[in-house]
Parts: sequence; structure tokens; C-alpha cells
Amino acid sequence: MTALPLALHTPDGFLSPGVAAVTGLVAIAVIAIALRASERELTDARVPMLGVLAAFVFAAQMLNFPVAGGTSGHFVGAALAAVLLGPWLACVVLTVVIGVQAFGFADGGIAALGANVLNMGILGALLAGFALTWGVRLLRPARGAFLVMVAGASWLAVMVGAGATAVELAASGTVALGTVLPAMLGVHVAIGIGEAAITAAAVGAILAGRPDLIAVGDLAPARGVAASQPAGGT
Repeated sequence: MTALPLALHTPDGFLSPGVAAVTGLVAIAVIAIALRASERELTDARVPMLGVLAAFVFAAQMLNFPVAGGTSGHFVGAALAAVLLGPWLACVVLTVVIGVQAFGFADGGIAALGANVLNMGILGALLAGFALTWGVRLLRPARGAFLVMVAGASWLAVMVGAGATAVELAASGTVALGTVLPAMLGVHVAIGIGEAAITAAAVGAILAGRPDLIAVGDLAPARGVAASQPAGGT
């Protein structure tokens, strides 16, 4: 009996051709939109961040840690990329990272590449990016509240990716949804907590030193920018 994959990197042989094709087409369509949107979002200040963040996420995803029952987990980075680059650029960066892993390191199947990009990159980046952008605009959170929002979005991004993976495996006839969904979500609850802690810590450090690198919403009140400006002339 084939072991049930409980990681987000789905290998070849676990998705049906139909599911692989549909997820691949969806991923291609979204990335095409992301590339067009990125033309407006990509500024000179963000160009260095693209390479640095892609290298960080690539390295972090390659480091696996044990979770339970022989299952391992790893940092995904979709929410962190969305916070620093915005949702669309984050989709592009995660797609490049996951593609290099699949073709260069056999981490995730080639036929399942579209599903892996969708589950680990697109869904998490769009969910976290737009949720945080809208949340900041509506709530105008202080620094601590913003970091709580980042942690929540990071955890939710992991859980959504795990849920999507489970649905794809079930739709492929690999395993029943009633078996794979609770298994995937149960394992990734712990992984998501780790992801939330790492992401919030990283964003907190960036807010302390370079708040201008945050791409989601206008955080000027939370950064204390307004308070630091002189009230009048000298």
C-alpha cells in the first residue's frame, strides 16, 4: 500500500492526470495575472528584496523538521513573501522557488508542479496578502496587533494549503477525503504554529529596523512615523 503523503510537496503519482491538469491550468492563469500586476508593484526598492527573499524561502523550505508519526514539515514562506512584496509578487517568487525545487532537487513532482505552486504559493500568498492589506486599511492596527494579524494569516495560509492538498488527493481517488483531510489538517496545525511564530518574529524585526519594507497596507501610524514628524517649523 502506498504511504499517504502528508507534506505539502506532493510527489508524482499521487494526483490523477485530470486533477494535475486542472491545478496546472489554474496556476498558470493566476501566475499570468500576477506577472501583469507585478509590473505595477515592482519598484527599484523591491528588486533586491526579490532575490533575498527567494533565496531565504528556498533554503527554509529545504530544511525539514519532524512533526509526528514519521511526518516532516517545513517553512512555507508565502505569508512572509506577501508581507514584504505584496500578494502578486509573492506568487511569482514562490512559483520560482517551487519550480527550482521540483526540477533541480526532485522536491515535489513535475506532474504535480501546478498543484504544489497553487497550494504552497498562490493560495497562501493571495490569502495572507489581501487579508493583511484590507485588515490594515480597515483597522489601522498598532505594531503588536499587526504582528498578531501576521501570525494568524501565516497559520491560515498553511492550513488552506493543507486543505487544498487533501481535496486534490481525494479528487484523484488516492485516498478518501474523510481520511486525508483530518490527517493533513491535524499535522499542519503544528506546522502552521511554527510558521506563524517565525513569520511574526521576522516581520517584527523588519518593522523595528526597516518598516518601509512592509508592502501590505499603510502602516505609518503603527510605525510611529506620524509621531516622529515635527509638528511645525524650527
